[in-house]
Amino acid sequence: MIAFHPGSRWRTLRRRLAWLVALLSVPAIAYLVGLTWFAESIPRTIERADEETDAVVALTGGPLRLRVALAILAEGRAKKLFVSGVYRGVDVAELLRVARQRPDSVECCIVLGYAADNTAGNAMETHEWMARQGYTSLRLVTASYHMQRSLLEFHRVMPAARIVPHPVFPDGFMRDAWWRWPGTLSLIVSEYHKYLAALARPLWNTAHEPAAS
Repeated sequence: MIAFHPGSRWRTLRRRLAWLVALLSVPAIAYLVGLTWFAESIPRTIERADEETDAVVALTGGPLRLRVALAILAEGRAKKLFVSGVYRGVDVAELLRVARQRPDSVECCIVLGYAADNTAGNAMETHEWMARQGYTSLRLVTASYHMQRSLLEFHRVMPAARIVPHPVFPDGFMRDAWWRWPGTLSLIVSEYHKYLAALARPLWNTAHEPAAS
């Protein structure tokens, strides 16, 4: 009978634990690297601000987005404003009031979309409206932290369209040193999870397609 020294068993256990910790650390490190990349990629500025497009598209989620989109329309940088994800029963006059704009000549050029209830729905609803209008370019107005996921969804359904990102910067979102602010950190983590889910959705849908008979 072979006897095992207690020290030998402890060294074996430690090696196994070290391998287990290393194995578990890889996805954790990958997650943190991805989160940092996502957070640092959130826009800080507006690029191509003067570039004209067929339409300006605002995704609902706060009056700041609509105020900015209305200003772009009023300045003639787009032919029409499409507001995607509007609650049923809300009309243009109400949106103008919420955005603190005086109803004027731009009111005729605003179209409301009521079908979307998430970002993928915003993209599909906008795509269908753009196709009916014969438009091929748009300026996308949404919050800076929402822009990456929005661009992913919009490019997915409109790969040939020219999409100009136009982020807005809500008060209270601390872009610099984001990890120090619990509210901002929580929002970025939530958006990162949604972004990962949006990336993975085509694979999920493919894996769950019914088999051809």
